[in-house]
Formats: sequence, structure tokens, C-alpha cells
Amino acid sequence: MSETSGSFTAEGAQAGKLGAHQAVRRLKAKPSSSFMRTSNFVPYLAFFILWEVFSQINMKAALFNPLFLPPPSLVISDAWALAQTGLLFESLLSSTLRIAAGFVIGCVLAVFIGVLMSKFRQVERWMSPLLNLVGPIPALALLPLIIIWFGIGEFPKVLLIAWTTFLPVLVYTVDGFKTVPSTLIRSAMSLGASERQIFRRVLLPSAIPSFIVGARVSLGLSFSALIVSEMMGAKSGLGYIIVDARNYFKISNMFVAIIFIGLIYSIFSALLKLLENKVLSWRKGGMSEAVEK
Repeated sequence: MSETSGSFTAEGAQAGKLGAHQAVRRLKAKPSSSFMRTSNFVPYLAFFILWEVFSQINMKAALFNPLFLPPPSLVISDAWALAQTGLLFESLLSSTLRIAAGFVIGCVLAVFIGVLMSKFRQVERWMSPLLNLVGPIPALALLPLIIIWFGIGEFPKVLLIAWTTFLPVLVYTVDGFKTVPSTLIRSAMSLGASERQIFRRVLLPSAIPSFIVGARVSLGLSFSALIVSEMMGAKSGLGYIIVDARNYFKISNMFVAIIFIGLIYSIFSALLKLLENKVLSWRKGGMSEAVEK
């Protein structure tokens, strides 16, 4: 009886050691979310520290004109001066609303037409040649024509951003619908699924990853269209700040606008990443899933 209880005790201790070992491995493999959020800011902090150090060295050693690369401390001071005038907040609000409206409109239209092209062959037959014709034309080349047609108000700016967003998202969305495995569609049909159920349960989930990739690709292009459109005929916006700083040779104000462009882009990119994690939480793969650390 004592031998049996002793063996059970030994097995329990061994199992406890294995369980503790696995728990430690999981903790090491998956850092806490708070640590991950903190570590995400480290590259930004390191970048600005290196920039400050290099600018201060350049101001003393005069490697080149210090006005061309002001230190972040001076940029922050000028940003505060712009904020006190109200121009900075007004420009941030204007640029954010423009990019949000144009990006959403472009994505919605791209998904709608992508669904039509994947569902109706005649629509694809008519749309593909037109897209091949206008697709290589840079959206920025259309800006003077858009200004002539619609003036210099808000509509042409949003239109240019929407057009810049539209083409990449459309291409990726159509490709996503076309690359759905036919076995999934046949399996759904064999189980008695209707056409609407196949679209909602098979086609749409399979095409969402391609749509998100297209949205992330077009996001950078949309910011380029935003800044260029604000450089021509705008009274507010980050692009307007850059043009105004150029006219008066305020290099530090240019850096203020450039930094805020990067921050707004980072926020929009993080929102897309959050959407991807929420919608595609079922998807697993890649090296991180294949190799256990």
C-alpha cells in the first residue's frame, strides 16, 4: 500500500513539475500585453533621441547648416507655438477628416464594384479594360484637372483621396474573390447552402484578408494624395503648413507637419491592424505559429 501511494506521489510530483515547466514556457513565449504596448514605443523614443543627439552635435560641429535639421526640442517648441495660434489643431482636424472620408469612400466603392466584378462576368469584361487604361495614371497627375472641374474646395480633395484608395483596394478585393478555393464552394453547395449563404459564409471571409492588404497598401498612397491636395488651394491642413513654412523658410514648422503626418498614419495603420486582428482572429499561420520558442 505504501509503495502504491509512493508511486502515485512520485507521478503527481512529476506531473506537477511538467505542468509548472509548461506554464513557465508559455509565460516566456507570450509576454504580457502591457509589456508589448510599452515596447512598441521604444523605437519611436530611440529615433527621437538619436535625432536630438545628432542635431546637437551638428549645431556645434557645423557639419552642415543647422537650420536644415533642427533638433526635436526646437520642433516641439515651434509645435507649441503653432498650437497656441490654433492653426495646428485646425490643420490636424481638417487633414484627419479628409483622409478618413476619402479612405472610407474609396474602400466602400472598391468593395462594391469588386463584388459585382466577381459575381457578374459581363461587369468584369467591361471594367477590366477601363481599369487597365486609367490604372497606370498617377492620381496626382489628375489633380490639376480635378481642380479645374470642381474648384479648390473640400470635395476635390476628398475625391482625389478616394480615387487613390479605390484602385489598389479594388484590385486586391477582386483577387481575393478569385482565389477562393473551389473545393470550399463545392462543399457548401453539396451541403445545400444557398447562393447568399455561400457569399456570406465562404466568399466574403476568404476575401477579407486580401481586402485588408489592399487597404493597408492604399493607405500610404492616400496620405500622399492628401498632402499634395492640401498644398494647392487649401487654407488649413498639414500640407498647407508645409507650403506656408516653405514660403517663409520655417524648416522647423515643416518638421512639425511631417511628424504629425507620420503620427496620423500610424494611428490609421494601427486601426487597420486592430480590425485585422478582430475580423481574422481565426487565421493562424506563419513562422511564429510553426516554431515553438
